[in-house]
Amino acid sequence: MTDILRQSAEQKYAGELQRLADKDKKSPKPAGWKLSAHAVRRFILGDDKLGISRKFYGDDPLIDRALVTLMGRQGLMLVGEPGTAKSMLSELLAAAVCGTSQLTIQGTAGTTEDHIKYSWNYALLLAEGPGEKSLIPSPLYHAMQHGRIARFEEITRCPAEIQDVLVSLMSEKRMMVPEMGQDAGIAAAAGFNIIATANLRDRGVHEMSSALKRRFNFETVRPIADRAFEVELVQMQLKNELGDLHHQVNIRPEVVDILVTVFQELRTGQTGEGGSLKTPDAVMSTAEAVNTAHAACLQAVYLGNGEMDAGTVARQLVGVVFKDNAEDAKRLRYYLDTVAKERARHSQDWQAFYQAGREM
Repeated sequence: MTDILRQSAEQKYAGELQRLADKDKKSPKPAGWKLSAHAVRRFILGDDKLGISRKFYGDDPLIDRALVTLMGRQGLMLVGEPGTAKSMLSELLAAAVCGTSQLTIQGTAGTTEDHIKYSWNYALLLAEGPGEKSLIPSPLYHAMQHGRIARFEEITRCPAEIQDVLVSLMSEKRMMVPEMGQDAGIAAAAGFNIIATANLRDRGVHEMSSALKRRFNFETVRPIADRAFEVELVQMQLKNELGDLHHQVNIRPEVVDILVTVFQELRTGQTGEGGSLKTPDAVMSTAEAVNTAHAACLQAVYLGNGEMDAGTVARQLVGVVFKDNAEDAKRLRYYLDTVAKERARHSQDWQAFYQAGREM
């Protein structure tokens, strides 16, 4: 599996999941779960004694609330700004609870009822009629049939009438297949539930109906507020992203600190000196900070001298985060001319960041 770009959570952390399962044999488990709630919590938040890495950084009590939701009848809705690890958290929860995170529906403007329920192999349908052989189950159908977690990404990107297909499925915990007979269908097995995600910026695209909202417990995944904590997280995630390349690039903590400072100040609209800024429309998340640092490292290794400096970070910031929004460009220019320029008087790293930013 080392030659694929990205492993699923259950593949990447197979060893950790097995260690947790071995220690978890006598623990009480919710019906249909592979691990106990305590073991799932340790899988996500880490356990040094068992060699379990921490995978989610933020609001630890949120994990407990999420687990309690998944044990009950309501689904779990993770909302928040883009880049706050909602999808990653849903993947980790599904992998630990039921052993697979692959039963996923990606919400788009083109998502149809077939994507949520089932479709048909029309060659078999014409030859043999409607039946189990000709039916093509959706990820949600599989989840209901086998008692697993279904993931619904970016649910508010789907038209409202498609979202509302979930209302009866989540209430009745049954999916009818009228083409196969009046009473044909499946009942959800123990362990079935849904984890959905929605970006706060996109919730107005197709607002969820009140009926569907009542079927979910909402949990907000918030950006990291502690700068030192975010610096540590960016460094760790960057090391994971680079893999073997990590040994070929010099990543100075001072440069990572500048990167995180820029992201936090533009994200919150407040500078460390107490000044106010207009926040850009661009996503200034921790995930985007990691993407920026990763791009700067690649440039340093393959096109530079092997050092990720503040100037390289500034150049990648423009390409990775600030795309084609003219207002965002003005806001970044204002930040450079007021905040970065003043700090450049006292720091060579900030000077490199300022000069490279102005050149771009």
